[in-house]
Formats: sequence, structure tokens, C-alpha cells
Amino acid sequence: MKHLLLASTLLLAACSGAETVAETSEPKAASEPTAANQAAPKAAPNTAEAPVKPNITSQDLGGGFYMLLGPGGNIGVSTGADGVYMIDDKFARFGQEIIDVVATLSDKPITYVLNTHHHGDHSGANAEMKAVGATVVAHDNVRSRMGKTYMNQAFGRQQDARDASLWPTLTFSDEMTLWFNGDEVRAIHVPAGHTDGDTIVHFVEANIIHLGDNFFRGMLPFIDVDSGGAIQGMINAQQIAYDLSDANTQIIPGHGALATKADLGESIKRLQAIHDRVKARMDAGESLEAIIAADPLADMTELEGFMKKPNVITATWRSLGGEF
Repeated sequence: MKHLLLASTLLLAACSGAETVAETSEPKAASEPTAANQAAPKAAPNTAEAPVKPNITSQDLGGGFYMLLGPGGNIGVSTGADGVYMIDDKFARFGQEIIDVVATLSDKPITYVLNTHHHGDHSGANAEMKAVGATVVAHDNVRSRMGKTYMNQAFGRQQDARDASLWPTLTFSDEMTLWFNGDEVRAIHVPAGHTDGDTIVHFVEANIIHLGDNFFRGMLPFIDVDSGGAIQGMINAQQIAYDLSDANTQIIPGHGALATKADLGESIKRLQAIHDRVKARMDAGESLEAIIAADPLADMTELEGFMKKPNVITATWRSLGGEF
């Protein structure tokens, strides 16, 4: 219990006030009333209002492919004669804005939306996508996890089952191939990585790979052990994508900027270093508290963001067999 309280405190501190990648409920928008802004005096009206800054923006990857950026996970978009194939869909509150942005990229309907995993920042707008006619696709475990209520020990809170309107309606167990917009699109399940329901999406002809949250570019990784994730599985997932890549491959991470094979190679080295450093201390009999205090990730401080070093050490320790 001492270990559990320590890890929960560290992770909750890291996520305080932030929009977490594991959050499945809708955080309150900044414009919604709070005790603080209700008490504040009203500002004088601005007669020259600045244009509203969009939440969702697009990056052209060429050949009818785009990456949608903004709060939540990165979205991949394939456009063409067959329609729109979208990878992930962020939070529900951005559903209509995503639909509007896609409409500027293609006059075809959103035909398929594939969830790389079950977290709300990658699947939160599923209901909105279904409402415009899209079929939501994911690994079997994504649908299963969306329907479960479970205790997330890392966050120290219960994760409630999500409404059935969000569940995928087409699932697969290992690998699925769709020939769409003139491309071979492979959906590859990678077991026990970020979660136990992760999918890598490979657009073979376009030479584009979407890794979902098995790749956090330029930041420390989030390994969701309570959803079946493990650091070795995340390393394996990145290695699969690396082996499918060449110098010209465009790699879409779950979070962070568009990447190359070289960037992914650096990430694999970093993950392996995290694995090896924590495992060596576990093998030497050190406790979780002692490993955190020793700061074996001291050279990775600049990569802290949503995830802090103690969180990553704890998740690695748990995925290597450490128990609270």
C-alpha cells in the first residue's frame, strides 16, 4: 500500500491541471463557468474581435494524406476516391471541428475511423463519427476495455465503462488489411505495449505509419500497465514499425511532431535504456522508492511533460513484475 500511495501521489501531481492522455471523461472547457471566473468583473466589449484560433489544424503529408494536430492524440487522414480513412478522433468536444476540417480536405464522406487504442483522447469522438456514417474499427481488446469498469492503480481512481455509442463496431484479433484509396492499409495488433489493444496502421504504398501511443516523440512514454501495457511490448511495437520503415517513411506518433525512421530509432534506444536501468536495480534488490530516489533517468529530465520520471520508473517497475 505504501508503494501504491507513493506512485498515485506522484502521478496525480504530474497530471494536476493537465489534460491527460488516459482521461476518458470530458474535462471542463476553459470557457465554462467556474467559481473564479463567475466572480470576476466583466471586461469591456471588444469591438475588434480577433479571429477564433482553431483547435484542430492539418499538416499535408502529400498524396492525399494529412495529419491533424491539436489537443489529444494525433490523427492520420487518408483521402481519395473511396472516401476518408481516419486514424483516431481525439475528444468528443472536437468531433464537429474534426469533421469540418476533414471536409476542407475531401468532398468524400468519412468512411472508416480506426482507434489505435481505447483512451479517450484517441476515441472520444467515436459517436460523432458514427453519426456521419463512419464505421469505427479497432482491436478486440479496445471494445472489451471500453465496456469495463476497472481500478486504474496508477491514477488512483476508478475508470468507468464508457457508453456503448463509443464502442467500435468492427473489430479484429491479429491483423486486418483494407485496400482503400489505391493503397494497402495494414492494421497490425501489437500486444502489451502502451495498452493490450494497440494497433499500428501501415499505409504501404504511401509509406506512412501511424504508431498511436506506442510512440511519444520527444517526451517520456506513458505505459498504461492497468490496461495491459508493458515497456517491453512498447519496445517491440516500435521495432516492428522501424523494420517496416525506410529513410523516406513518414511516422505519425500518438503525440508529438511527425517523425522519421531515425527519430524512431532514437526512441527505441531510449526505451531500452529505461528498461535496462530499472531492471538492473530491481535485480539488485532495490525497492521502488530506492530506484526513484536514485534517479536512473536523470539524463532524460528535459523529456518530462505529462509523464514525469518517477511515473515512468514506476510503470516500468510494474511491467517488469514489481507489485504494490
